[in-house]
Amino acid sequence: MKNRPILSALSLATALTLAHGAALAQAKSTELRYTSGAPPKGNPWVTQVERLVKEVDEESQGALKISPFFASQLGSEQDTVQQVARGRIDMGGFSAGSAALVVPEVALLLMPFYFRNVEEMDCVLDGPMLKPVTDAFAKKGIKFFGFGDVGSIEFFGTKPFVAPADLNGIKAAIYANKTQALFFSSFGANVNPLGLPEWIPAFQTGMVEVVMTPITFALPSGLTKVAPVATRLGLYDSPAINLMNMGTWNKLSKEQQAAFDRATAKNPAPLLRKEVRGFENVLYGMHEKAGGKIVTVAQEQRDAWRKALEPVYPQIVKETGGDAAGFYAAMEAGRKACTK
Repeated sequence: MKNRPILSALSLATALTLAHGAALAQAKSTELRYTSGAPPKGNPWVTQVERLVKEVDEESQGALKISPFFASQLGSEQDTVQQVARGRIDMGGFSAGSAALVVPEVALLLMPFYFRNVEEMDCVLDGPMLKPVTDAFAKKGIKFFGFGDVGSIEFFGTKPFVAPADLNGIKAAIYANKTQALFFSSFGANVNPLGLPEWIPAFQTGMVEVVMTPITFALPSGLTKVAPVATRLGLYDSPAINLMNMGTWNKLSKEQQAAFDRATAKNPAPLLRKEVRGFENVLYGMHEKAGGKIVTVAQEQRDAWRKALEPVYPQIVKETGGDAAGFYAAMEAGRKACTK
């Protein structure tokens, strides 16, 4: 009988230990893999993802964690965006061009000169186009959770390209997409579909004289050494598309979903764009300091490009695929709403 208090204490301690262990098991956090093609350091995209990781952890009190994989560790954007759609990767940030592999009509956001300026584009994306984009991805089993920014697409070449006639007879390298091919061919350029690693050798051999790409790729890749003239026309601003597999989202608890929404709300699209655009200006300064040339055109000159390209837009829409017609109608309505 004298041992009963000792046994009771041991039993209580054991029960408390088991209960604590059960509580820890219940509190075990959910981990999501995030894929990004961004270089591992020294750029705003890594900063933005790392900030999201921190804020999701804080808002969920550790119940939801994001593990980022940079520099295409999990595969190229073209591959990983489809893996997110299939649920093999939980989430990621993608260029609109890559996201268009699962929702083709998103490529219409990349039509050169379609938006009259970045302010109009920002207004359309953050307002009228939010629902069409969200719905289009939801139909593919993907949760769209916000726009970011890749950067402004400009001409990089061996000379300035300030007027449509400047492209006539020029040899242009393109990504493997119809929009860029139609753009260049409509102005009389000779189109060469080439992979990114082939661009520099193509300039060195004279096979190519111009490409359209952001400074965020051109300078770090060394492209500006062989294509030293940057013509800042603002062909188009390439939005980033942030996505999560819908099955992954639905498996999260309501509390985890709410925490994720609070964290993403702290990083709105205008903030993300501002950070990327500021980084672009730094890179252009570095380009100029290294001996590169920057040509900036007036709004009237840019408007002349848009006027010349307007007849091509219907053909681009027709060849895009998906619900391109409906998506384009929403873009048109969005532009009208943003010019009132």
